[in-house]
Amino acid sequence: MTSKEKVAALREEMQKNNVDAFIVYSADPHMSEYLPEEWQERAWLSGFLGSAGFVVITKEKGGLWTDGRYFTQAAIELEGSGIDLFKDGMEGTPNYIDWIISEIPAGGKVAVNAVAASHANWELLSQKFNSKNITLADAPLLKEVWKDRGTPSANPIFVHPVERAGKSVSDKIAAIRQKMEEQEATVHIISSLDDVAWTLNLRGSDVESNPVFLGYIVITKNDAVLFTGLEKMEVAARKQMDDSFVKMMPYEEFYNYLKTFKNEKVLVSPNSNQQIFETLKSDNQFIKAPVPGNLMKAQKNEAELNGFRTVMVRDGVAMVKFLYWLTHNAGKEAMNEYSIGQKLRGFRAEGENFVGESFGSIVGYKDNGAIMHYSAKKEGSKDVTNEETILVDSGGQYLEGTTDITRTFALGTPSEEFKRNSTLVLQGLIRLSMVKFPKGTKGVHLDAIARLPLWMEGKDFNHGTGHGVGSFMNVHEGPQNIRKDLNPQELLPGMVCSNEPGYYLEGHYGIRHENLIAVKEAEKTIHGTFYEFETLTFCPFFKDTVVKEMLSESEIAWLNGYHKTCEEKLAPHLDGEVKEWFLQLVSPL
Repeated sequence: MTSKEKVAALREEMQKNNVDAFIVYSADPHMSEYLPEEWQERAWLSGFLGSAGFVVITKEKGGLWTDGRYFTQAAIELEGSGIDLFKDGMEGTPNYIDWIISEIPAGGKVAVNAVAASHANWELLSQKFNSKNITLADAPLLKEVWKDRGTPSANPIFVHPVERAGKSVSDKIAAIRQKMEEQEATVHIISSLDDVAWTLNLRGSDVESNPVFLGYIVITKNDAVLFTGLEKMEVAARKQMDDSFVKMMPYEEFYNYLKTFKNEKVLVSPNSNQQIFETLKSDNQFIKAPVPGNLMKAQKNEAELNGFRTVMVRDGVAMVKFLYWLTHNAGKEAMNEYSIGQKLRGFRAEGENFVGESFGSIVGYKDNGAIMHYSAKKEGSKDVTNEETILVDSGGQYLEGTTDITRTFALGTPSEEFKRNSTLVLQGLIRLSMVKFPKGTKGVHLDAIARLPLWMEGKDFNHGTGHGVGSFMNVHEGPQNIRKDLNPQELLPGMVCSNEPGYYLEGHYGIRHENLIAVKEAEKTIHGTFYEFETLTFCPFFKDTVVKEMLSESEIAWLNGYHKTCEEKLAPHLDGEVKEWFLQLVSPL
């Protein structure tokens, strides 16, 4: 079926159920960003494969709302679907709820699948629709349309040992119970997959590139219960649960178990699915607040930070070998964007404890580099030769940690315009790497530092400067970030973020430079506590795309110092022609 045919089939179900508009969020029952295959409803319906965005279908129209990372990609993938692109966050783009109200009749009916919609979204919809006499209903209509969606994976659930986690399951649950007591909660529900995996020091592979498994946790004053596919639990994982006094029940029993609670004070995130709230609302009180373990998870302990430092050497060696191969073979042998991504995966796979990619590699050659989250297909991806420029954004999952790195460089002779813009982006990365900031600083306060070199020339980029990164966990992790949006979460020691300013000239090229950085304490003065960033990533930048005259002395000193550190960390693991080339790459600017 084409997307147009799928939408037509959905409209038939809408008509049968007297539904005027149906919303398809990009979500599963755990409100994940990256979804198990059987929950990729929005992608299946629309053909748009980005990680963010949702679709609204009315009787006559269809719309997809997504953010600036995907404007170019979405326009291409939606072609012929009958679904219009709405550029979220851009001036003139209507709010999707207001758009629905304007498109359906008074007294109409809007439906969503409650198990794949967050409570926060449900509440917002209810509030706005009630004022317009519009009914909001739970109706999983796509169940009748997408009939070959597949089944949950049977991949094993295994132990993430305390030596790497840095904290035992019992200690984590005790810390969570302490937070429950502070908020007078008697029951706590954990539904996001990375929080489930972190709390129990377990990992899985139910979601591609994310070492998580389908599961829920319910914690009371006396009990902790994991709901998951019990047949998937390895022997050591079962023993760890028994030793930590965590009971295990089948995944399918979760909602039945919730029905047993009466007169409880339930601590649950507003970002949990609406079905949880529907199941509990009659007989219990809600404490709607962030999951306590989410902030604990974000502040990496020393064992986790050492894991990052370890894998960054391993990943840096793989990257250098890959960059040598690509720069020396482009134009000499047949290759395309897809095969380059596979080659990079192969270099990483040579490293110890490599589990897989932390996301699908983004290899954008020439103008495809301007598609921020471009995904090269096996069939039809662009051939790559020794001309112009290429952007490679990739990462690895290792048992000790997670990596995410972007390098943009020339395969031919770069234009002066490209070199200038590349230098502006690198300046932004360097300035953010060098910054010192007082305790209480939020990501939004630092975002402008990375953008300022571009802003001074009337340029900008349409994505965040930094996202949180997990420890052998999801490559995108909250609650912290560095971006224009006002996020109330302050940056705290142990938090790991990406540092990835960019510049994109549609139809020509894209530029992004990215390292991972960790917040650490710098000093205490009479003015308070100050933090700074430790750069975790070890991989050189290409000096032939840097205009030295644009950099200040301190920026040059940082770049030379960074390259010296790369040499110290990586050179002992390289040899032959690769090492000789690498030593030239890290020589002083």
